[in-house]
Amino acid sequence: MIVAEAVGRVLAEAGVDTAFGVVGSGNFHVTNALVAHGVRFVAARHEGGATTMADAYARMSGKVGIVSVHQGPGLTNAVTGIAEAAKSRTPLIVLTGEATDVRSNFHIDQDALAASVGAVPLRVTEAGRAVEDTLSAYRTAARDRRTVVLNLPLDVQQELVEWRGLIGEPHGTPSAVGSLSAVKSPGTLSDAESPRTPSAAELGTLVRLLAEARRPVFVAGRGARHARAELEELADATGALLATSAVAKGLFRGNPWDLDVSGGFATPLAAELIRDADLIVAWGCALNMWTTRHGRLIGEHTKLVQVDLDESALGVHRPVTLGLVGDTATTARTVLHALASTGETLAQAGDARDPARDAPATTGDARGPVGNARGSAGDAGRGYQSVEVAARIRAEGRWQAMPYDDEGGDGLIDPRTLTIGLDDLLPGERIVAVDSGNFMGYPAMFLDVPDERGFCFTQAFQSIGLGLATAIGAALARPDRLPVAALGDGGALMGIAELDTVVRLGLPMVVVVYDDEAYGAEVHHFGPHGHPLGTVRFPPADFAAIATGYGFAAVTVTGPGDLAGVAEWLKGPRDRPLLVHAKVAGKRGSWWLEEAFKGH
Repeated sequence: MIVAEAVGRVLAEAGVDTAFGVVGSGNFHVTNALVAHGVRFVAARHEGGATTMADAYARMSGKVGIVSVHQGPGLTNAVTGIAEAAKSRTPLIVLTGEATDVRSNFHIDQDALAASVGAVPLRVTEAGRAVEDTLSAYRTAARDRRTVVLNLPLDVQQELVEWRGLIGEPHGTPSAVGSLSAVKSPGTLSDAESPRTPSAAELGTLVRLLAEARRPVFVAGRGARHARAELEELADATGALLATSAVAKGLFRGNPWDLDVSGGFATPLAAELIRDADLIVAWGCALNMWTTRHGRLIGEHTKLVQVDLDESALGVHRPVTLGLVGDTATTARTVLHALASTGETLAQAGDARDPARDAPATTGDARGPVGNARGSAGDAGRGYQSVEVAARIRAEGRWQAMPYDDEGGDGLIDPRTLTIGLDDLLPGERIVAVDSGNFMGYPAMFLDVPDERGFCFTQAFQSIGLGLATAIGAALARPDRLPVAALGDGGALMGIAELDTVVRLGLPMVVVVYDDEAYGAEVHHFGPHGHPLGTVRFPPADFAAIATGYGFAAVTVTGPGDLAGVAEWLKGPRDRPLLVHAKVAGKRGSWWLEEAFKGH
């Protein structure tokens, strides 16, 4: 077989099940090889959309994402999606042809291009190394959680290679390549490959900080999405409240101590309780300007701990009292065991520091020396977990419970009213993807999701136009859930071609367009200062008509009564996707985006 075919076969045998892309001459053979060996190929209408689909698929499935693009312009079209994935540490491989002859119209420095946006440039260098080079790219993506651009030079692609399997003869040895089982299971590392764990001294310091804290809060990020059980048990043992960054929204859904998202999308109650914490432990969370509101959610005397697999991430955005390198689930479990070994001291300290507790745990408590998972908030008592706090979370813990003055009317619907109405109508088993823009807080704040696999947020690069492609990738990763794409009018028009992909794949998707006929972020940022806004305002566009042309069902919403059309579609048969064209009121800007502009 030729090298291009071998690359596709390696990835298929390594466990890849889905790939996305736009096919041209330079990636034709490798894409067909993927298909020939059982990989589902999803053809997008634009390479940027294909890359974002693969990114979202990887995030929601836990697998390595694969995207296949043409050399030169195929790769440049994909760059925004590559940058988003790289900044998000998404395990993704971009298969791209490469024109190495400088006389070719397609020639560019693809290594430099990849590196410039934070991706890892690798290359299949010769036929004899095709298997090793491809496995190296897979391992880098899976084990290091990196986005890899695997260049496939056009001349090398055509070289012949004898297929002798993934391991050995003559492709390498198990020590050089790694066992097939290890390659197929990127989430399971051998002892030799395990990430560094915190030292006994570091763990002891964290145990002491938790024992001393009266108002601890855990903030979990993308790096803790696999650690719900461990973090809940540790929080219960120490009296910590639970919050997440935006990308991990839904992680603690259903827990009585769940504050939902920390940062710009936080409820007033969550912001208050996080700001009043005396200890914040960030688990796999960057603590960037979004999650901390430029640091304003961190109290003046709050101690800050950060746990992350990546040592270089510690203290980057905020100075930390303690930084620990380690897997979040393993670290939490180890700390819990350490607490249990000194449980009596901690229980006594908990009694002393929380006079409001209604039923202090003791070493004789059936729940264990430091308390075990409580069945309800009524059993509250340690640290921040008081009866009073539990009652406030029940009453004020969701944005839907917050009163507001409805600003709809004159043919426009208040975006809060719209989103609350959709939240009530749409089934709970949903997966929500949100584009960037002035509107984005409404679906992020008012649409509940069932768990951490229910919210896909490609916002690390802050590009608009990725939302629809994100929803497609997420939908394919979780076909058991209703996919919901929330878009602004600007981002919707940027990615409009992928409406065809939604129809072609037969996805029962709900696409909601929050249409204020403008780039609302710029309108509300520059308008109050008297700047002309002609460049960021647009004439009306009939999104319902556009969607119908692609094969969607569509409904235009100008008031709450129009949501009846959504209810009717939900009754079935849902044989076509639905676009909701919401003409939203836009008198004022979203305060969360004003926060964002402070970081520009």
